[in-house]
Amino acid sequence: MRFDIFSVFPAYLNALKLSLVGKASAGGAIDIAVHDLRDWTEDRHRTVDDTPVGGGAGMVMRADIWGKALDTAFDIDLGRENPRRVLAIPTPAGSPLTQEICIDLARNCDQLVIACGRYEGIDGRVATHYASRAEIEVFEFSLGDYVLNGGEVAALALVEAVARLVPGVIGNPESLVEESHGSAGLLEYPTYTRPLDWRGESVPQILTSGDHGRVGRWRRDEALRRTALRRPDMIAALDAHQLDRRDRATLGQHGWYWRAQPAAGEHPIRPVLEIADDPRLACVYAELAARTFPDACPPSLADADVRAFIAQHLSDEAFAAHITSPRRVIVGLRDEECRLIAYSLSVIPEGNGAAGAEDGAPVDAVLSDGERIGPLIELSKFYLDQEWRGSGLGGMLMTGTLRALSAHTREWERPYIWLGTNAGNKRAQGLYSKLGFELVGRRQFMVGEQNNHDVVMARTLDVSY
Repeated sequence: MRFDIFSVFPAYLNALKLSLVGKASAGGAIDIAVHDLRDWTEDRHRTVDDTPVGGGAGMVMRADIWGKALDTAFDIDLGRENPRRVLAIPTPAGSPLTQEICIDLARNCDQLVIACGRYEGIDGRVATHYASRAEIEVFEFSLGDYVLNGGEVAALALVEAVARLVPGVIGNPESLVEESHGSAGLLEYPTYTRPLDWRGESVPQILTSGDHGRVGRWRRDEALRRTALRRPDMIAALDAHQLDRRDRATLGQHGWYWRAQPAAGEHPIRPVLEIADDPRLACVYAELAARTFPDACPPSLADADVRAFIAQHLSDEAFAAHITSPRRVIVGLRDEECRLIAYSLSVIPEGNGAAGAEDGAPVDAVLSDGERIGPLIELSKFYLDQEWRGSGLGGMLMTGTLRALSAHTREWERPYIWLGTNAGNKRAQGLYSKLGFELVGRRQFMVGEQNNHDVVMARTLDVSY
């Protein structure tokens, strides 16, 4: 691959003679030629600029000088038929330079010509003219949302970013996979070397364990964590099938979720938490409640009893009453299209939790350590839409619920929250155990005319589990 770089400060580009790029050029893996734009001037002052047409500050680089210089580069015989030639022009008004673009140039470009502008830039007709030529592509690019004095820094960045991807430049091609913006689509994990202890900072012990599997997992988790915190746009572009269950669990800790059974090419979402405080939302919550409640019922429960329960307790009117009640807290999660995909409904007892329980709540309960606890906040409803069960989204809903309830119980000495779930629903019990609940008792729960046996679970009202 050939690089031709034009600048009024060619010495600025001497850095290309150093390091891996310099070695690759000396070894023939790439061909780099730096040209002084002033060599194509004809006046004694070697002038390359003039005042802007229409007025304005600064000077503009002349199209006629650039045309003569660039023509000499594009007239070079590259020794192949129909070579791909690209004219790259650094400019703050250009498209952002990305790793994908650099990969394409390294793999498919035969000649990359870079025009380093100065002053107020290059006459706009230069880009227009060369873009009109079928054998030349014009790529106006930017390194970021800031302005430099000239294009030389951007030219150095472009050459280095592209050249290192050309076969033979990097000694170990595998290093291109795990690095930031590599084929893994993540930022790179942090790296360390000796000494193992330095100024009170130690290398993570797992890296010295000798367990390559655990080391690999740690590095993967760190790459996911870094990317989620620093470049959420890169997480949003990930394909679910690039990741395993542990990857998805790690990203869930940073608010990114996939459905439990994602399709190929499906991207993650960042659900939005809401506290329902407008009765006009009642119909949305009632619809989700009616759709999800039957899944928690035992198979022996009559369909008529289920429908009757929904009509009485999960109707639009019932949720409107819940939303307007000061003793009810409803928390919802919405997807990127604002669809409600999960909700919880909690019932707060009167006073400071010392009043009698309602709706079948245990008057008291005993935890595994023998501590007795009194009347509790009831987690009456906690449901995820079917396609989101097993996604890890329950953790986000629980955290949002606990935080919302904490705002109502600041004066309580030690608030607890309890729930009842069907004794045969082992899946739900497993989820609640993961969310910090433990078994404290049993109760009976009526649906229609049928008596159901529930297990009662409880936990402290904090956001850790």
